[in-house]
Amino acid sequence: MAQRYGGKYSPDGSSKSETTVPRGTYTGASVDPVGARANLMFLPAVILVFMSLTQDALGLAVGLVGAGILSLGAWLLRGGLVAQAAYLDRKVARRPAMPRKILAACLAGLGTALAALSHDGGIVAAVVFGAAACGLHIAAFGIDPLSDKGMEGIDTFQQDRVARVVDEAEAHLAGMDDALRRAGDRKVSSRMEQFQTVVRNMIRTVEEDPRDLTAARKYLGVYLLGARDATVKFSDIYARTQDSKAKADFLSLLDDLEQNFSNRTKKLLLDDNNDLAIEIEVLRDRLQREGVRLE
Repeated sequence: MAQRYGGKYSPDGSSKSETTVPRGTYTGASVDPVGARANLMFLPAVILVFMSLTQDALGLAVGLVGAGILSLGAWLLRGGLVAQAAYLDRKVARRPAMPRKILAACLAGLGTALAALSHDGGIVAAVVFGAAACGLHIAAFGIDPLSDKGMEGIDTFQQDRVARVVDEAEAHLAGMDDALRRAGDRKVSSRMEQFQTVVRNMIRTVEEDPRDLTAARKYLGVYLLGARDATVKFSDIYARTQDSKAKADFLSLLDDLEQNFSNRTKKLLLDDNNDLAIEIEVLRDRLQREGVRLE
């Protein structure tokens, strides 16, 4: 979505002489993991449909089935790229439950083989073309992550609990974004992005150490639900009235929420450091009791 440039002479701009307190650098920007290459994978299916229209009934049927399989493969590829980006973005992550990119490569090969058959190609030629398409697909997009990352020593039951809370929190954040589209205010949207960055810092902290879930659960559940409801109400009011007081109150609410979430995240990290110090001290005591001298 296009956004107006914000500068000194913009509607919400400020002059250099004004004293402002920076809130920190926004780090939530990310690149779309899908990209143009993956979107172009839908093109062969479209071309195959039109080329099959000139074939006989059997060729048309085989071509349409091949086009459907190619489209399904392109759709799975998009999902696989998104899942891989989420996997790489996290320090602790499970491998994707479904190997979408590998399935997409197999479907690309099968669709290509059917395309060859629909145009009077022999079985051997179809197998060769299909295998080549599958191999080129893997060479271009790679395969899915096949192992968990950073899961050593983590209770899988606790990790499942964390995953459910994180999914709920992400749903609340998505609901805030959807609501703010109705308000159509760039300043509020930018402020919301900054708040969501702080929330996702807490989410990453809990994912890396599921023991923090108890302390953070109320923040990622109850408080975020309240923030989402407040965002919906603000958007409804502001879209109708453009009330500047409602906008100021909502921005103040985001300030308070961001401060509270930030403080809680810092406390979680401090507690983790304290736990590490205790573990180190206990290990030293055990080594000394066993007669191991520590320099």
